[in-house]
Amino acid sequence: MAPRANGSRKRRPKGSGACRQLPSGRWQASIVGEDGLRHTAPQTFDTKMDADAWLAGQVDDMEIGTWAPPSKVARTGTVEDYAYQWLATKTDLRPRTLAEYRRDLDNRVLPTLGDVQLRRLTPAIIRRWYAQQGDAAPSARAHAYDTLRNMLNAAVEDELLDANPCRIRGASRAKSRHKTRPATVAEIEAMEAAMPERYRAMLLVAAWCGLRFGELTELRRGDVDLDDAAGAVLRVRRAVVKHEGRYVVGDPKSEAGVRDVAIPPHVVPAIRGHLETFVAPQGDALLFPSAGNPTRHLSQSTLTKVFYPAREVAGRPDLRWHDLRHTGATLAAITGATLADLQARLGHSTVQAAMIYQHAAQGRDQQIAARMSEIALGEV
Repeated sequence: MAPRANGSRKRRPKGSGACRQLPSGRWQASIVGEDGLRHTAPQTFDTKMDADAWLAGQVDDMEIGTWAPPSKVARTGTVEDYAYQWLATKTDLRPRTLAEYRRDLDNRVLPTLGDVQLRRLTPAIIRRWYAQQGDAAPSARAHAYDTLRNMLNAAVEDELLDANPCRIRGASRAKSRHKTRPATVAEIEAMEAAMPERYRAMLLVAAWCGLRFGELTELRRGDVDLDDAAGAVLRVRRAVVKHEGRYVVGDPKSEAGVRDVAIPPHVVPAIRGHLETFVAPQGDALLFPSAGNPTRHLSQSTLTKVFYPAREVAGRPDLRWHDLRHTGATLAAITGATLADLQARLGHSTVQAAMIYQHAAQGRDQQIAARMSEIALGEV
């Protein structure tokens, strides 16, 4: 057939594929892409059947709208390839957070999605993966989804994906199976009396100031100001986590975690007595150290051994140590603290996070009703 007058060749339709055997005996495949250009597979194949399978995959991608030029897909690589590249860039994370990301990827994401080409991820694939995680461990599933979503956000920023295929509403949040019931003032007092003396001030600070465990155990003598003109205060500047058997001191959980927390006046005498009895005189001495070593951080397991019997005495075997933080937030809310107040006191980055703790304590509704009657009767 004679060439066209203008010298151009007739463009083949999208999806037209071709295979040819090379002098080496291997097979080469090529296909006309959605851009109207012919693209050659980035690798050759042992058999014509393998080359045909590659062509069929290209056609399938075009039909479902996930096709990308093979050369771009080859540069992007698999989900596993990108995952480890992404982890290598997270140099600003705390060691424990980085370990949690790696655990999510190794245990939940990569076993299923690792071999998938990054460019071929779709919302449907993500939904199938999420469903396969089951609901036996909702918190772990939510955390893994959040890790995957964050990683794919980075892939979008790197222009390796046009959009993030993680679009399952609410998948990053797990509905807790543990329904927190804050401790009452009487229960706090009962636990305080049942705790060994060296741990009583720590329990009071947890329950009335709402600090996280890692913030509590990294407090130093110099972080406590009981004589401030405006009132006693704890200056939260650091936190500690245990990672791979060692304690790592770093910044609090979020930027908002760096804060000054006012100490309720009735807690001050207990802290003052604790400083005099159990804390070394140096400014950098730990406020709540290990009993056996004043320079070593207190471990969660050591605290558990004395806290669990105390909560039994108080009739609260369901209470976790972290629930004391919830207790402190709820007690603050009862005083009339706004969401912004709670956000600042608890060190949360968002108001939404502070809302978790704004629950009514048991009997609060009756107090409100009684107060309303006082207004109606002119007693207020």
